[in-house]
Amino acid sequence: MAHGDRSPDKEGRPPTGLGHYLRDIVYGANDGVITTLAVIAGASGASFSREVGIILGLANLIADGISMGTSNYLALRSELEQTHVSIQLEKPWRHGTATILAFVASGSVPLFAFLTPLPPGPLLFLVALGMSIVTLGFVGGARSRYVQEPAWKEALQMVGVALAAALSAYLVGWVAELLVARL
Repeated sequence: MAHGDRSPDKEGRPPTGLGHYLRDIVYGANDGVITTLAVIAGASGASFSREVGIILGLANLIADGISMGTSNYLALRSELEQTHVSIQLEKPWRHGTATILAFVASGSVPLFAFLTPLPPGPLLFLVALGMSIVTLGFVGGARSRYVQEPAWKEALQMVGVALAAALSAYLVGWVAELLVARL
């Protein structure tokens, strides 16, 4: 088998290594970047202060990371129990942990934009967006190694979803600020 992994399991995954946890890592990394970027986008669109953006971003990073990891754990455990596969052999907690770690590591990247001297607003959002695009491009490119697709194609898939979510969140923040200002 390519990439140094032993023969695949019945689902086609390598039995060990990053390839075995690919689903969990991609799931966590993608959602981590997108949800944290969406919080930053909404906060930037609404012109929230730097402090509010950081607090919302960190709260999202921790709460959603835990939610994603435990949801992945519970979903996999449910699937294993439903199909009468040994929970001890698959170790669902490792999949949940991989999801949390990928979520927090990748989801932290958009928050680094707040370490710049830029004021909250469109430029800060664009810096966070650029950092997120690079991160998701890297994850997509790494993913291509396991799915036998071109790196650019895998990167583009992940970046496309992030762009749609981030722009939507930015517009919602911007429109919500306009509507709240009229109250």
